[in-house]
Amino acid sequence: MSYGKILSVEAGSLAEELELVPGDKIVEVNGMKLRDIIDLSFAFADEEIELLIEHEDGEQELLEFDKDYDEELGVEFESAVFDGIRRCANNCYFCFVDQVAPDMRESLNIKDDDYRMSFLYGNFITMTNMGENDFKRIEQYHLSPLFVSVQCTNPELRCQMLRCKTAGNLAAQLDRLAKADVEYHTQIVLCRDLNDGAELDRSIRDILARKPHALSMAIVPVGLTKFRQDQYPLQGFDRESAARVIEQVEVFQQQERKATGRTFVYLGDEFYFLAGKEVPPAENYDGFPQLDNGIGLARNFMEEFAAAKEKAGETALTGYEQDVHLAVVTGTAVAPMFEQLAGQLSLNNLKVTVVPVPNRHFGTTVNVSGLLTAHDMRTTLEETVNTSSDNFDGILIPESCLRVGDNIFLDDVTLEEFSGWFDGRVETVSGGGDYFRALTNFSGYQGVSGEEAVYMWQSNAAYTKKGGYKNE
Repeated sequence: MSYGKILSVEAGSLAEELELVPGDKIVEVNGMKLRDIIDLSFAFADEEIELLIEHEDGEQELLEFDKDYDEELGVEFESAVFDGIRRCANNCYFCFVDQVAPDMRESLNIKDDDYRMSFLYGNFITMTNMGENDFKRIEQYHLSPLFVSVQCTNPELRCQMLRCKTAGNLAAQLDRLAKADVEYHTQIVLCRDLNDGAELDRSIRDILARKPHALSMAIVPVGLTKFRQDQYPLQGFDRESAARVIEQVEVFQQQERKATGRTFVYLGDEFYFLAGKEVPPAENYDGFPQLDNGIGLARNFMEEFAAAKEKAGETALTGYEQDVHLAVVTGTAVAPMFEQLAGQLSLNNLKVTVVPVPNRHFGTTVNVSGLLTAHDMRTTLEETVNTSSDNFDGILIPESCLRVGDNIFLDDVTLEEFSGWFDGRVETVSGGGDYFRALTNFSGYQGVSGEEAVYMWQSNAAYTKKGGYKNE
């Protein structure tokens, strides 16, 4: 049986009025069995509701009530999908889940490929496990936009890369989405000597031809960890190969901006860091449509920092009455950016030490903040203290390396436990505004603010799932 298990009830909500509590399960709405919160949202649009609830003791109760058309239930569910997340049918050469360290949290080993999670939370899907009923449901509910992992448009190569015989059906599937007037963002995980070069040119041209239903394309470098055991040979990008990709893609970017005023094809920030090139200006990202996918995160962070600095004015730049030494923990890829921004302030009595953390857990080729573990950060911080003249008064860590809502690191260390390892106060940072406020007023800084709830830096091929599924 599929049902929605309630995780929490919002204060003052309809659910609270109905005396629903965490642990209760929503079984049916107006006789309709629910597969996910999409079904619930459409069923709950009626004004007369019959809600079948199953309590934790197994007793079922039918609640009948009237509601306003736009009034929501006001609960958070344990999962957005009630009948189980659709698992991936592929065995991709580059799969990051297959490269996760052994004996880690079980949820890290889940290979999801669920079109509902794509619509709800922007997770990328290959569509290889989708059938006729799935497309009919997308058409019925007009689930748009979706986020599609293209990888390449050459049918034979896509079957090879995904190791899935249905992967060559991409063109027909995209035609089906267009016929239903469903829009979609696309992604290519770029692998050297495989889907780059001429194949990348082909893929870009093919997706550009699918506008306006194709909304954007993100190209991100393959992520490889020391735990990869797949026999197919893959290598990461280096300075020279990353520069070639930038030069190749810039041709299409310039053509699109000249013709339409939009870039459309965006490169993951790692390409620019690897090549030693400056990330493009904010206007080239067209509002950052794929920010959660690592597209423009660095530029967006810098823009937020600059905006916070301008808003604060000179009064925020006076510095401190006493010495304050802050450690800023980052992945190795973005450490130069944090140093550059801190260097813009020159505050009295403030010393900032940017601490790039080599990823010993996954391997040093993984250089992003979102995949740092608590133990790797501890080791590097302790090494830094041992080589410096004083301890840190405060430690700023990336919010992206914590599981959303739980404050738990990838190695199952809680933020509270981590903080107990150090004398200085530990606070999280997400956006550029957070970083500015933390540096200029650390005594008054209290971690990530809601308005800055964006990822500071994520992996190219392993995005962090968003937590908490709400019907608000």
